[in-house]
Amino acid sequence: MTTAAAAETAPKPEPREAKKGGEPAKESLASRIGRYAGGGAVRAFLVIVAFLWLSPTVGLLLSSFRDPSDIATSGWWKVFGDPGQLTTDTYDALFGNEDVMGALPTTIWITVPSTVLVVVLGSLAAYAFAWMDFPGRDWVFLAVVGLLVVPVQVALIPVASLYRDLNLFHTITGVVLFHTAFGLPFAVFLLRNFFAEIPRELLEAARIDGAGELRLFFRVVMPLGGPAIAALSIFQFLWVWNDMLVALVFADPGKPPLTVAVQQQTRQFDSNIELIASGAFISMIIPLVVFFAFQRQFVSGVMAGAVK
Repeated sequence: MTTAAAAETAPKPEPREAKKGGEPAKESLASRIGRYAGGGAVRAFLVIVAFLWLSPTVGLLLSSFRDPSDIATSGWWKVFGDPGQLTTDTYDALFGNEDVMGALPTTIWITVPSTVLVVVLGSLAAYAFAWMDFPGRDWVFLAVVGLLVVPVQVALIPVASLYRDLNLFHTITGVVLFHTAFGLPFAVFLLRNFFAEIPRELLEAARIDGAGELRLFFRVVMPLGGPAIAALSIFQFLWVWNDMLVALVFADPGKPPLTVAVQQQTRQFDSNIELIASGAFISMIIPLVVFFAFQRQFVSGVMAGAVK
């Protein structure tokens, strides 16, 4: 018998998708979800959800370019029928308002240090919990994670009493320290889980080459943890920038951050209505710019560890 004939008469293997009994293999749940998610109906539904989600932002943007009399008498969607309502007078009034524009530097002085401190201290603590052995490490980590459930409102009165004794009440330093303290538990939890996924062989190779712990942290761990650190930075930046409760309690009323300054304009709603929409949009646009600028790193950090 020739080789070709033997190959023809040899039993052919069953296809992978077929079971031993000849029945086709059942489609996995993940495959079915992926197939349904790619359908036109699902895409149309997602477009509708995105439109509904963005409509308040679009409405705020259009309202910020409308005259106060138009805002008081009609909805923002009237702009599409009468584009002549759009004007830049509201932003001229906003940029000329010292109370609102003076709050912008205060917001930056609060947000940037709070973000940097949380990222630096959280990264160091996360590395220690992930790769350094010390007594009670796991219990201390559990205690840090347990602080995630502590609401901010619980700490307002005790911290206010402490700040009064330390002369930190109504200071930027006090607000920064409060945001840093409440941002660290989440930072340690997020970064520790990410750092723990770094291959041990890579760290051992660096140690063999003579790298100490600090050099190992800054030269190996920090570059590999870039996506998670970027995601943490965005989370912390957005939380501090948009905060109003902590700022109302601990910030200087004479130099409040932007959220408080815009809120204070509502006390004179009849006369300052043109400042509220434009000020609120300015307060929102900067975090949006930061988010979209680091969107790729944010997604990479959130998805880190989700797939092998």
